[in-house]
Amino acid sequence: MNSISRQNLTRGLIRENPIFVMMLGMCPTLGVSTSALNGLGMGVATLFVLILSNIAVSLVKSLIPDAVRIPCYIVIIASFVTVIDLLIKAYTPALHGALGIYIPLIVVNCIILGRAEAFASKNTIWQSILDAVGMGMGFTIGLTILGALREILGAGAIFGYRFLSADASPALLFIMPPGAFIALAFLIIIFNKLRGNK
Repeated sequence: MNSISRQNLTRGLIRENPIFVMMLGMCPTLGVSTSALNGLGMGVATLFVLILSNIAVSLVKSLIPDAVRIPCYIVIIASFVTVIDLLIKAYTPALHGALGIYIPLIVVNCIILGRAEAFASKNTIWQSILDAVGMGMGFTIGLTILGALREILGAGAIFGYRFLSADASPALLFIMPPGAFIALAFLIIIFNKLRGNK
């Protein structure tokens, strides 16, 4: 793998992480990250939509007139979101119930539309796949870490497995909406410190 391919694959993990650096996709990030499993599920769903939509946009970019490219990208993304939504509903109904309205909202997730417009519409299929995998993995890892932190602090559990005794009282604030903002803020600070930013 050459340096450009490696850069396209890894940029979404650290340097341009969608959650901790670019602050994209905040609606699902704050809405579904009440547990590690919910974060992982939303991240994987977004990853697949991102990969499939980047491939499709890269394939048809020369056929779409500039005047209607954004609506066309949204139709492509919405088609893949519908497929993913139906698959999650069929095979993991509990996860589908937990994620709820946030699955259809993947259509307007600025990570996916942004990568279609900024990258897939200007690059080859292979580079678009690498970019989608990198950005999707960065988003998935970010959501899972945030969900795990909130679940540990707010429920005394991780991936549904409780590790605190029954009489222990975790900080319920972290599984509520204000806890999402607090946990995300701390993770952004830590992430930026690890990246060397002041």
